[in-house]
Formats: sequence, structure tokens, C-alpha cells
Amino acid sequence: MLPMQGLNVEHDAEVSRFHATVDGRLCVADYRSSGGVMHMTYTAVPPVLQGHGIAAAMVQAALEHSRRHGLRVNPLCSYVARYMQRHAETQDLLV
Repeated sequence: MLPMQGLNVEHDAEVSRFHATVDGRLCVADYRSSGGVMHMTYTAVPPVLQGHGIAAAMVQAALEHSRRHGLRVNPLCSYVARYMQRHAETQDLLV
């Protein structure tokens, strides 16, 4: 599924999180950074919102951020790992 159109994904570097609020519900993609690596640790979308591309949009935003800033990606979160396996254009970001 393509990422949700018009979704506003924000980056909060202070808490190492990409997030979006949809229908008043918080969706998150958390990470931690060290040594030039973005360790993607956790994604969460409330069950009622799953299947609409929200997690994909947040992961895409995180990967675009890592590319712009020359960071490698360690997909510790199983969702991020699957996303990167399905999107060959992200393979060069892998640690």
C-alpha cells in the first residue's frame, strides 16, 4: 500500500521520534542514533488505523531523513526491516 496521502509526518529530534496524529490518535516511529547510525527501534499505529499506510509513511520519512544526513540504518523494529526488504531503493542505507 502506498503511504497515506496528505499525512503530516513530523520529526521530533529531541525525543528521537517521527510521528503523526490521525483522527486524534498518535502514531510513532522511534529510533536512537549513535555513531552515524539510526537504529529504528519501534513503530506503533493504533489498531483502528492500521492498514492505511501510516507506518509506511513514517518509516519513509525516517529513511529520507537518514539519507539526507548521511546516516546508515539499523532496522531493529520488525516492521522497518520488512519495509526495507520490500523497498530495494533503501538497501544502500542498511548498516
